[in-house]
Amino acid sequence: QVQLVESGGGSVQAGGSLRLSCAASGYTYSSYSMGWFRQAPGKEREGVAAIDSDDRTRYADSVKGRFTISQDNAKNSLYLQMNSLKPEDTAMYYCAAAPSHLLLSLMWWLLPPINADFGYWGQGTQVTVSS
Repeated sequence: QVQLVESGGGSVQAGGSLRLSCAASGYTYSSYSMGWFRQAPGKEREGVAAIDSDDRTRYADSVKGRFTISQDNAKNSLYLQMNSLKPEDTAMYYCAAAPSHLLLSLMWWLLPPINADFGYWGQGTQVTVSS
């Protein structure tokens, strides 16, 4: 049974930092690319960052230079270090896994529209940034 479990969300003030984690199980982790997505109330889900099995990364322009995606293959875990947080970063953050061979590219996966039926998804962790 595939499981993606996010943790690390919370409430911070603008300029603060948070580190999200995602624990994956139930599939061959190394065969999948991993990503972070987010959805704010009343808005479409959007791609934040993605990483493949060779640790190549891609980021949305809105988080480039502030967020860092990483993974620990030995622990089947994905991370998102978020620095210099802004109120507009407030959203539910989701961890996702997609078969690498089905992705045209990491950036293609991050671009809208985001298909929530593609790959595996966690339940999300809330991030709230106050001004």
